Amino acid sequence: MRKWRRPAHTVRLRLTLLYGAMFLLSAVGLLAITNLVGLGGTRVSRSAPPEALPVEPATLAAATDRIAWLQAQLSDTHAAQARQLLIGSALALAVMAVLSLVLGRLIAGRVLRPLRMITAATRRISADNLHERLAAQGPADEVKDLADTIDELLERLENSFAAQRRFVANASHELRTPLATMRASLDVALAKPEPVPVQTAALADRLRTELDQVDRLLEGFLMLARTQHVALTDRTTLSLRHLATDALDARAADITAGNLTVHSAGVVDDSAWTQGNGTLLTRMIDNVIDNAITHNHEGGWIRLAATTDGTTAQLVVETGGRLLDQHQVDRLAQPFQRLGADRTHSGNGSGLGLSIVATIAAAHGGTLDLRARPEGGLRVAISLPAAAVPAEVAA
Repeated sequence: MRKWRRPAHTVRLRLTLLYGAMFLLSAVGLLAITNLVGLGGTRVSRSAPPEALPVEPATLAAATDRIAWLQAQLSDTHAAQARQLLIGSALALAVMAVLSLVLGRLIAGRVLRPLRMITAATRRISADNLHERLAAQGPADEVKDLADTIDELLERLENSFAAQRRFVANASHELRTPLATMRASLDVALAKPEPVPVQTAALADRLRTELDQVDRLLEGFLMLARTQHVALTDRTTLSLRHLATDALDARAADITAGNLTVHSAGVVDDSAWTQGNGTLLTRMIDNVIDNAITHNHEGGWIRLAATTDGTTAQLVVETGGRLLDQHQVDRLAQPFQRLGADRTHSGNGSGLGLSIVATIAAAHGGTLDLRARPEGGLRVAISLPAAAVPAEVAA
């Protein structure tokens, strides 16, 4: 059962009550003036001189009785008119109360319409489309000043994001040159004809391993910067089944070395297709498969399934292992987040694999869902907008 929530006190509600109260007070004042004028006019009519009334009786007593009777009739008429006026005023006040609320709501909505447009436009703008602007039209009032201020803020944010991405890309490119020089120097030192001491060879192997790790880290930085900055204009229709099977075939040696068992019965379904950048989608699937192989235990297993419901194409990769904490799993999509070295048999991860997967999926309008399996292990699900199966494939 859905829990009842108290309605929020919105600005429109407050403005509606304020405008409604103003309209209602105006109606009350108008009715009060009308009643005072009406009752005053009736009292004046009672004080009309007796000479204006026709006097038919001849005797003074009969005339006095006639005047008394007319005054009584006039008093009764005045009381009836006063009651009718009060009843009419009460009905008019009730109608005006409802009408005041309706008019107040309409006017409040009219006043807040530019703010609602600004709010809707601001919600559409994210880190991926900071180039968009509100560009509010209208007179130079407080609302337009607010929209212009938000546009200036978006421009500063766009420049900041662009500068950050340029810095990451440029730094990664520049750092690759000294890394290549260091690797070449190691190779030259080890290739000399003189015998190389065992400790020197071990140190060179250790340095080469660390250089490879830094190179993978820089490659991850470049991929993140490219994914966050590139416009996905070169879209092609790709099969999640083909991407997954290609990634498995390319890593057959690693799977054999880890004595891993792959269950890919669900990948035979070739109906899960999507559209996007082929290079980025391939890298995304490769990272997921690499994560499943690297972060596994000796003699473990990997289960893959590619499915679609017509609107969403999904690739699910599951691995076995120990029980994981869901709070820690939720942070794996962030850069440099790991579950610990005890879950990996190689320890060569850079902590950027799943963050790259999440970024590529988001750039294609998809999502990455990470779940700790109740039986132990990890479940990685990538959901992307589904595309129609190409005609040649369907044939």
